Amino acid sequence: MPTQYNIWIAMIRKFFRKLANKKDKFDHLLEKYKLPRAYFNFNRKMVTKGVLVGLFWGFIPMPMQMAGVMITTPLLRFNVPIGLATVWLSNPFTYPPLWYLEYATGNLIMGTEGIDNIELTMQWFQDHWDDIVIPLYVGTAFYSTVVAFLIYLLLNWLWIRSVKNEQCEKKKNS
Repeated sequence: MPTQYNIWIAMIRKFFRKLANKKDKFDHLLEKYKLPRAYFNFNRKMVTKGVLVGLFWGFIPMPMQMAGVMITTPLLRFNVPIGLATVWLSNPFTYPPLWYLEYATGNLIMGTEGIDNIELTMQWFQDHWDDIVIPLYVGTAFYSTVVAFLIYLLLNWLWIRSVKNEQCEKKKNS
């Protein structure tokens, strides 16, 4: 019996398959702007690596995270639109809880207590920047590398499992 995750992964795979079938217009667009087709492939490796790269840059508290994805593009082959979209999981609405989580995780990793009475004002951040920057980026390093890689492995596993379940269903029905 398929689980909820298998159903979602199967739906995502079917969506990408439909997009791949409409490639005449897409090929014309790629030729017109001289874009490499490899950066737009919709297969397991390209999509999961796109999520990995997007999460890596998305966890880092810095401006221009999308530029980080684009800089990474020549070094790793991945689905660029997926990478760019995944960066937007961190956005102005999710920054405060994400950065606090990274700060708290950094303090936990470093074995420090951290600051109580955090205020969400620019003046407070200017006054306490020296106290929060190291724990923040230690936590950021943890989430950008370890958590992003674990999510990459999980997506790979779910995708492979979804394909195997689909093949089993086809064998049962034929």
